[in-house]
Amino acid sequence: MRTIVNLGAIVGIIGMGIFSPEAFAVEAIPTGGGYVKVAFSIGAMLAAGFAIGAGAIGAGLGIGIATGRACDGVARNPGVQTKIMTMLLIGLAMAESITIYALVIALVLLFANPYMSYFLG
Repeated sequence: MRTIVNLGAIVGIIGMGIFSPEAFAVEAIPTGGGYVKVAFSIGAMLAAGFAIGAGAIGAGLGIGIATGRACDGVARNPGVQTKIMTMLLIGLAMAESITIYALVIALVLLFANPYMSYFLG
């Protein structure tokens, strides 16, 4: 019984992830004119979600690993804490910039897609 409940929860979460663009961004999907427009819009929404998700996961992993290593370095040699902190902050800023780039790509895919006129025009 417990396995069926867990399987149902997993299927529900996957279903919400797949169909959330349709549920929460219905006004962004063009109506009329065939399935190509709708398929392109849904594909752009899914690609934007994947872009920001992958960027956030990558930056999160990078920030976590860098912070852990910096803590290890300070614990081993507290005398170089300022140098380690300077390098850490520069590295964290670069890792965060990846998420910002992913956000820009997601926004371009949603609102300024260069192929939008080709498929929807």
